[in-house]
Amino acid sequence: MRTASAAKAGAVLFDHFPTITNMSHTYKGKVMWAHLDANMHMRHSAYADFAAQARIEVLDEMGLNMKTFQKLHIGPILFREETTYLREVGVNETITVTTELVKSKKDASRWTIRHELFKEDGVKAAIIVVEGAWIDVLKRKLATLPEELAEHFVHMRRSADFVEME
Repeated sequence: MRTASAAKAGAVLFDHFPTITNMSHTYKGKVMWAHLDANMHMRHSAYADFAAQARIEVLDEMGLNMKTFQKLHIGPILFREETTYLREVGVNETITVTTELVKSKKDASRWTIRHELFKEDGVKAAIIVVEGAWIDVLKRKLATLPEELAEHFVHMRRSADFVEME
């Protein structure tokens, strides 16, 4: 359900969308000392941090940036996050994080995104799957995106196993 403030803000915000096909859906980052655990490899929560940053950058590329979220009083919320660790990652390694849509409702109100984290040598280090939705930050209730933004969101790069949710 779209709020009146979201509709009013929508008229101003949505005339500057990037071209959907120009989105990279990858994020590169360097593992810092602060990302390490006692075993001297990347700590578990740092994997989630890299995936979250990748997600935020993809959303930003679609016009779903923090400024837009603030004007609409809407933001992403996670219900579940699952990580499968495959390889250790060490300090000063540059990792690449891919982002793809695995599931989504037609209106983009609920979704699942998968991130894959790759080491510099191309070896897959982890898979992170998040399930989420949108929340009205004022009402503290689930919300939907304005149609214009939902249309961009559902055009995120889809996985080979993408499923449209009912």
